Amino acid sequence: MTPLDNKMPERIARLAELAYNLWWSWHPDARALFAQLDISLWQNTHHNPVHMLKEISAERLEEAARDTLFRRNYDKVMMTYDREMQNGHTWFQQNFPELKTQVVGYFSFEFGLHNSLPIYSGGLGILAGDHAKEASDVGLPLVGVGFMYPQGYFRQRLPSHGWQEAVYEQLDLSQTPILPFLDETGREIRIGVRISDREVFARIWHVRVGRTPLYLMDTDVDDNDPWDRELSARLYSGDSEQRIRQEIMLGIGGVRTLRTLNIQPSVWHMNEGHSAFLLLECIREKVAAGESFAEALAEVRTHSLFTTHTPVAAGHDAFPFHMVEKYFNGYWEEMGLSREKFLDLGKHQEEWGTAFNMTVLALRLSGQANGVSKLHGEVSRRMWQSVWPDRDVKDVPIGYVTNGIHVPTWVPSEMYELYAKYLGPNWVEQHDDPILWERLSDIPDEELWSLHMELKRKTVSFFRERARRSWLYGHSDPTQILTGGTLLDPDALTIGFARRFPTYKRATLIFRDLERLQRLMLDRQRPVQLIFAGKAHPADDPGKVLIQTIYNLAKHSQLAGRVAFMEDYDMHMARYLVQGVDVWLNNPRRPREASGTSGQKAAVNGVPNFSVLDGWWAEGYNGANGWPIGQDKEYSGFEQQDQEDAIALYQTLEEEIVPLYYDRDRDNIPRGWVAIMRESIRSCAPHFSTRRMLKEYARLYIRAMKGEAG
Repeated sequence: MTPLDNKMPERIARLAELAYNLWWSWHPDARALFAQLDISLWQNTHHNPVHMLKEISAERLEEAARDTLFRRNYDKVMMTYDREMQNGHTWFQQNFPELKTQVVGYFSFEFGLHNSLPIYSGGLGILAGDHAKEASDVGLPLVGVGFMYPQGYFRQRLPSHGWQEAVYEQLDLSQTPILPFLDETGREIRIGVRISDREVFARIWHVRVGRTPLYLMDTDVDDNDPWDRELSARLYSGDSEQRIRQEIMLGIGGVRTLRTLNIQPSVWHMNEGHSAFLLLECIREKVAAGESFAEALAEVRTHSLFTTHTPVAAGHDAFPFHMVEKYFNGYWEEMGLSREKFLDLGKHQEEWGTAFNMTVLALRLSGQANGVSKLHGEVSRRMWQSVWPDRDVKDVPIGYVTNGIHVPTWVPSEMYELYAKYLGPNWVEQHDDPILWERLSDIPDEELWSLHMELKRKTVSFFRERARRSWLYGHSDPTQILTGGTLLDPDALTIGFARRFPTYKRATLIFRDLERLQRLMLDRQRPVQLIFAGKAHPADDPGKVLIQTIYNLAKHSQLAGRVAFMEDYDMHMARYLVQGVDVWLNNPRRPREASGTSGQKAAVNGVPNFSVLDGWWAEGYNGANGWPIGQDKEYSGFEQQDQEDAIALYQTLEEEIVPLYYDRDRDNIPRGWVAIMRESIRSCAPHFSTRRMLKEYARLYIRAMKGEAG
């Protein structure tokens, strides 16, 4: 039952069920069905069917129930939905039927599923959301565990001075695709975890992601003290005391959540070290059942998998010993350990002293570990050799599974239809097969280019409408309207840069020689324009400086509106950007980009990458599908690296990218550019998809299910 059931006419009653399963978010026909009800309301609710159905009139629903065309589309969508909710025809069930009762418990601090559920901050969460969606598509028995953040991640506000402000808004849960998990009597199910000197309780929310269930803990319950109710209020607190309490709840509370729901995973997958305390809880359970610590550890190690995403030392959570002692005093005895042995599990030397490191804990206690690209695997083996001091770097047991994207989520309906036309109606089912994408050669240049320009104009219109609405509702002054894309030219070469704003991503690198850049941007025959979007962590002042710098440049009259900064970057905006720019720019300091996935989303939409050879692009670049920045090497100093990369960036723009984009034939089509677009799709779509990624993870999961890992 959903809160919308009583509102639905009987003939289309299952619209409520569909709205509460995020399956609709990656199926164009389902999205089109909701849009058919009321296109304006669909757009005004930011494509959120729960919110939309709550607002729509009963009269309009009755009218739709009588509409022959709507009923036909409704029946088609529900038939597809019912077929896909059955597991019999999926890849995992067909290939591993003997494992169909096994379950993977997938723990993540954030899940980026859709903008209607803002419990994500960036790439880690988007990856987790795509992971859950692909698990549904391939029939992998996976259960997600995380937090329901009532205030979500912050909304970004940029006043006229350009200094980022973080605004936290209470999420209206009645307008989101999420339901409380209730017992057979209709009461909320709760779990409890002892944190320091008191029990902290959490209720459980349920999110349906196709076939994949996601369970989210929420400590905002009456049984908790006020400060404990705030424990899961918002994502990524900057306070280490709050962080360790969150991670205790995620790891230990997450295990107890699954036990309470009678879900017994045979694999425990930690998406980053935030949830590593789950390993301690699994060991504690076995010791309580009579096993020794050594026996319990061996068994837990066999069934656990750890994925690290962070090649930057500061990005790995580490807590001082006194803090760990405060929260785990007495717990180590339940594991059959002394205080010293317990602290040794996560002991690591940080720049500021000896601490309890969550990544070290996960590496020591997990049977399998991986980075998220080939290069990141190499970096991780160097970073964490100290955990295995008796081994050479090459023998450190950290492999890699390169990240991918959930292709159906990130391909707009227009591109989806083009692929169906030329690759075949079942292209989604086969999209990890490189042979399928050889059919791209059948798409005429004219058709591929025409669609790209249509999507580009759609993106420019989206930003102009956002700016207009911001002005209409008094959220902006006149100068801010100019920074938000109102002066963008859909015919100019458009470079997109959208991601988080830590300093290592070097958002302002392209402005290093402003005079040289101006010559490119203001060329009347071959203009170039830049679109930026992204957030800095609320505690990251250097990242905020980068945003302010770009924001102020966007207001600069001498740049003639060729720079835009889009406020409040989220998944909804990202979909427009990755399909509607001409080039995707990424220039982190190598090797600090673990993988990166935004460029993969652009590539599958025919937007070539212009990137440092870091993360996935070090594997993806083939000489014909985009452009590299700089060389395939590492530097001893930041200044030299930044200078050389900036020079390479300008040179490639001036000598290759800009001339090729504006080299048109009599039909005004840049044939050479379209060839790179086509190669970008062909080379990246099958290899950097979550379909390929999940099949690689499945091999690791199967080892754990069979007890062969460790």
